[in-house]
Amino acid sequence: MKNNQFAIVPNDFKNKKIELEKLHFLDSDAEKIDKPCALLKEFLLKAFLDSQSNAIKGQKISGILASEDEDALSYLDDNEPLSKIAFYNIALQLLGFQIGVDFEIDDSISKMKEWHLPVDNSKDPMSTDEVISAWYLLLNTHNKYGQTYIDYLASTGYFAQNYNKFEKPLIFNGKSMPVYDTNELIREVVYVESSQDTDEDGKLDLLKVEILRPKESNKSSVPVLFTASPYNQGTNDESGEKLTHKVNVPLKHKEPVSYKYDQIKFKDKKAELPEPRNIEGKTRKAEQTFDREASYTLNDYFLARGFAVVYSAGIGTKESDGLRTTGSPEETKSATAVIEWLAGNRTAFTNKVDNTEIKAWWSNGNVAMTGRSYLGTLQTAAATTGVDGLKTCISEAAISSWYDYYRDNGLVVAPGGFQGEDADVLAEETFSRQQEAGDYMKIKNKWLTQLKNITKQQDRETGNYNTFWDARNYLKDVKNIKADIVLVHGLNDWNVKPRNVENLWQALKKVPVETKLFLHQGQHIYINAFQSLDFTDMMNLWLTNKLLGVENKANELIPNVTIQDNVKPETWNTYEDWSDAEDSLEYHLNENSLMSSEISDSTLSFNDKLEISTFDKYTKNYDKWRKDLLEDNSEMKNNRLIFKTKALDDDTFIDGKVNVKVTVASDQNYGMLSFMLVDYGEAKRLTESPQSIEYKHINEGFLWREDSLREFKLQKNSTPYKKITEGHINLQNRTNNYSVDEMEANTFYDVEMELQPTFYHLAKGHQIGLVVYATDFEMTNRGNQDINYSINLKESSIEIPIFDN
Repeated sequence: MKNNQFAIVPNDFKNKKIELEKLHFLDSDAEKIDKPCALLKEFLLKAFLDSQSNAIKGQKISGILASEDEDALSYLDDNEPLSKIAFYNIALQLLGFQIGVDFEIDDSISKMKEWHLPVDNSKDPMSTDEVISAWYLLLNTHNKYGQTYIDYLASTGYFAQNYNKFEKPLIFNGKSMPVYDTNELIREVVYVESSQDTDEDGKLDLLKVEILRPKESNKSSVPVLFTASPYNQGTNDESGEKLTHKVNVPLKHKEPVSYKYDQIKFKDKKAELPEPRNIEGKTRKAEQTFDREASYTLNDYFLARGFAVVYSAGIGTKESDGLRTTGSPEETKSATAVIEWLAGNRTAFTNKVDNTEIKAWWSNGNVAMTGRSYLGTLQTAAATTGVDGLKTCISEAAISSWYDYYRDNGLVVAPGGFQGEDADVLAEETFSRQQEAGDYMKIKNKWLTQLKNITKQQDRETGNYNTFWDARNYLKDVKNIKADIVLVHGLNDWNVKPRNVENLWQALKKVPVETKLFLHQGQHIYINAFQSLDFTDMMNLWLTNKLLGVENKANELIPNVTIQDNVKPETWNTYEDWSDAEDSLEYHLNENSLMSSEISDSTLSFNDKLEISTFDKYTKNYDKWRKDLLEDNSEMKNNRLIFKTKALDDDTFIDGKVNVKVTVASDQNYGMLSFMLVDYGEAKRLTESPQSIEYKHINEGFLWREDSLREFKLQKNSTPYKKITEGHINLQNRTNNYSVDEMEANTFYDVEMELQPTFYHLAKGHQIGLVVYATDFEMTNRGNQDINYSINLKESSIEIPIFDN
């Protein structure tokens, strides 16, 4: 185990005492204790529930070992002074570590340091002031199960034994404490009136909004976490599956066209809108409730800490009006309408009939957005409007341009794991208005027309960037962002590929907002329950600052860039920036090798057609296809080229976008290329997905919801290679993704492109490999066409950006 804690706020002794008083560990009686052992015993007694007898408390303390031959109760009763090693023997056991399993009794301090758990600077033996300081630090220290000790105590009922005696919100070490009773949460539904009529029924679209808020918000306003989730009201998986496109289709020649960007630029047309509804009455009491929302554990965590949580699925979803559009400005307006209501700038009603207005009178007007994937995407969309009230986004695995989700350089390219999906399929899957038959009957024809238009405009025939995709490119409007942004993305996320976060990260450098970036080794996942990283604590620090206005040094303590290492388990390194490397390695493509100096005059060729049986096998087994693609002697040996460097003399860190230049010819008047950068070298690598360490062991509050502790572990067996990154291009989109270049058979063309950005640790002795091929069975269309590709090596090279340690 290795712990990485960034969210501990440095504090002076005076403020430590004040905060411990607010937690009720220090009081007038404790202040009078002048013996360190007696003071530590007092803290231990207070850590147990008031309802427990002193006998029970003593029994529990005696179950802790303080030294080789004394339990903690005997030690603290009989000994003065207090040794530092005894304090940390006790501390490690309080943190859930077992003697003889995790550490030895006299090895506690060295183990704390080995695991990166913080150790107080106290002397040995400890004074009472040093006990106070060390106890304060211990409460902020992560235990074996990924929680701070104070959060663990909260989950046992420390605050719940008398919620009313703690101030609310309660801030400890710059973070909000779980002093709100989640059994008393208020659940209500309202309908926000948007400023659009996407289903053209002559009335502005009403949007269903589900609210969970602490009962204390009836008396004192609270900040809000808003998750815009098109999946919140259910999905139409079966009908989406039926609509999925065939991908075993041939690549075709595209008619050349030379566009300027202005010719395909999206221009928002302002439609004439119905008048807002007349307000017939006003109330503070909602009429509708709900039982269980499609929750997110980070939101659950903050519900116990006094934040309200709001979910809305948006236009075209169950109990809302409108039509789905997959990422268009209409969906952006759907999300911002809810934010405007939460900030007091828009109207909502208690139902869809009576026009009885209800305000978000319980909201303090400060809103954060949370969520992953489509949920994170709508955060980016909303933020680019500059909507008032949105203070920050915690945007995970978010799309910044939908073209980069469903296309790549003029090719139809699927999000990993979803071959055949496209914008129309996703619209159909999220159009949950279908689930209410009476409602769907009224809107069915309009929806089928809408769906047909999406299918046409997304243009799977050419794969080109067009006005449809330009309308769904949020990067154009980054300059409008006023909210501080936290970006989280997986370096192995081939669903929402890393280009989406890198483009946004670079664009945000020009905007005067605070921005943080986390890059992990996962795929399309959340990271708020990792053993090795205090992400949830950092987000507590962040949101306490952004939404409650607490000056807690969040901007300074949370690193600008935090990246999980892919070689060393449980290792998170911090950097000032990402994808800004000043150094690079250049390699020329040589006969089966990548050479830094030698240039070859040779031409190498490969064919893209496979035997039918092999083709069918690969369409059903991507792992087998990838294995054969990357190994030297396989069924794919004539269908790709592999180039490798010599073994690396030192550890090397790739930082950013690898640039590939090739001179290529096809024996047809069309063609495509795929490139995969590969780490060749026998090694035990991290598991592809984080492993569950303790199932449902993290309690988000007291008698509240739970989360499972997870971590990436080294695989049991070594593997000979790992994909680092990849990229694809239609050879007729050599200039850009919206113009089509001419292409003639057997004519060489210069092609240059950037692979998906990465940060990758290559171990000493490994080789960098570049695999050049055409059809990508996981992502591109698969025509199995008899096309011969030739690469002129003389003008072909790759440039790899390198982070210089």
